[in-house]
Amino acid sequence: MKPPLTKNKKSWKLSQRFIDTDTKNFSLVFYASIVGIIAGTMGSIFRLTLTQIDVFRESLYANTGSSGLFSWILPLLFGIIGISISLFLVKKIAPESSGSGVQEIEGALDSLRPLRWKRILPVKFIASLFSLGSGLLLGREGPTIQIGANVGKMIKDIFRHPDNKTNPLVSAGAAAGLASAFNAPLAGIIFVIEEMHGHFKYTFFSVAAIMVASGTADFVVRIFVGIDPVIKMMVFPNPPLSGIWLFIILGFLFSLVGYLFNKLIILSLNFFGDLSNITMIFSGVVAGIIIVIVGVYYPKMIGGGYNTIRIVLDRSFPIQFLIVLFIGRLLLTVFSYGTGVPGGIFAPLLALGVVFGMLFGSVMQHYFPNLVSNPDIFAVAGMAGIFASTVRAPLTGLVLAVEMTSNFEMILPLIFTTLTASVVTAQLGNEPIYTTLLKRTLERTKTNKKSTE
Repeated sequence: MKPPLTKNKKSWKLSQRFIDTDTKNFSLVFYASIVGIIAGTMGSIFRLTLTQIDVFRESLYANTGSSGLFSWILPLLFGIIGISISLFLVKKIAPESSGSGVQEIEGALDSLRPLRWKRILPVKFIASLFSLGSGLLLGREGPTIQIGANVGKMIKDIFRHPDNKTNPLVSAGAAAGLASAFNAPLAGIIFVIEEMHGHFKYTFFSVAAIMVASGTADFVVRIFVGIDPVIKMMVFPNPPLSGIWLFIILGFLFSLVGYLFNKLIILSLNFFGDLSNITMIFSGVVAGIIIVIVGVYYPKMIGGGYNTIRIVLDRSFPIQFLIVLFIGRLLLTVFSYGTGVPGGIFAPLLALGVVFGMLFGSVMQHYFPNLVSNPDIFAVAGMAGIFASTVRAPLTGLVLAVEMTSNFEMILPLIFTTLTASVVTAQLGNEPIYTTLLKRTLERTKTNKKSTE
């Protein structure tokens, strides 16, 4: 038998254990900063490259149709080839890179889905440039979030961290990815804590890790891309308290919009998912043709939505135009995501929120001019409201809208909008979109395994 430990030895071992624990936790924060640097660098390169592709596409479309049918050849080839390459990379190399990838991260945090970073990082990066560059209505935040999460797994594997460090490093990477996409570090932190709360393992140091990664990534992006808000618009003063009820009504309307959007997304995914490989190739060609035709004649209808937001905020459009713009972008967003190429839904959702918010604000200004001095205030609320109703993350939607527009005075009305939207849509039975997408992925994976046995 071993001799009993003396009091001094017991104290030494106890203090040594605390020292070891602190050292391990400090290393977690240190490696989270590396994750943030890499995710921020990749996010910056992704954004800058995508900007150049968008400029090229717009110049390509500008002269289309002016020289007869011949002028359509290059734009059509650009759209068809871009979508087809993106689909090929996803289907043949890394199927889990399709869509936004947020549901894949949540599944990985629960050990239900793999994180094959050696495949995901190159495929997600390259395929997303082709899919988003083609003009599909998809956002850059889905790719940057999944890229960031896989960077976290890469760092964990390279430095041979224990498995219990996978969750915080992957979560830190996801936060860094969202911060990289929108210059919104606080939204990245809140998104992981709120949206991924059932998957993220909450401890003091894991929260510190996502804060460090998100802040570091945003710092890197601001160096390479710039410090301006993603959406440049007027900074509004506090709206009158007598008009707060208008934001509650807006939240209610967005609860219905969110319910409809989530249902349409699943219907679109199921439709494209049931197609054969040959038919899927044909669908890529058709998608390319549709996007090019719409993009040439109605450029506001395509792309992630940033140009749409700027145009809607800068000009005064009639209500009829805003209705057509909202319906058109809603259907094209559902169509774009359903194809299965990589791309997020945050940016298209924010664009829909701005358009619908401006539509609502214009109507309310007509009937209540004393309460609505500028309909743009409802565009800001719309960004938060539609996010709250689809993702069911009201706090993230609020912070995202505020950080992207610098409208910090709008926090109170945004609280009423997001709270109403999320509570009402929950009562309607509308699950968070990423929860629904993860369930769908797991069910289809199980079905495919049974069919191959």
